[in-house]
Amino acid sequence: MKKLIVLFTMILGVSFATQAQTKPADFKFDKESYDFGKVTLGKPVSIDFKFTNTGEEPLIISKVETSCGCTVPEYTQTPVKKGESGVIKVTYTPAGAPMPFSKIVTITSNAKTSTKVLYIKGETVAASSK
Repeated sequence: MKKLIVLFTMILGVSFATQAQTKPADFKFDKESYDFGKVTLGKPVSIDFKFTNTGEEPLIISKVETSCGCTVPEYTQTPVKKGESGVIKVTYTPAGAPMPFSKIVTITSNAKTSTKVLYIKGETVAASSK
């Protein structure tokens, strides 16, 4: 019985040691916020948030959500391997009255930090009449 417990303990210890050595997937973004400056009402603007997987495991983005319907995300759908890059493209279409805006893009993934937030901001202005 003692030998069985010792064997089980050794197997369990080796599996924990193996897991501890693997570095989980993780994001490294070029930038995490962007200021569009002045944006004309009704004219969409976009920004690409480029990232690299700095972890050992493939990075899988499961969901990208925005704080309102005027902001639409597109993102790399395939797993991003160690050292490879991906993109989260965010398109903002201003509507309503001219005013400052600030939007949040929330990313859910299998990364070390499972939820990551990106920010866009700017100011909408009326279209110039000619």
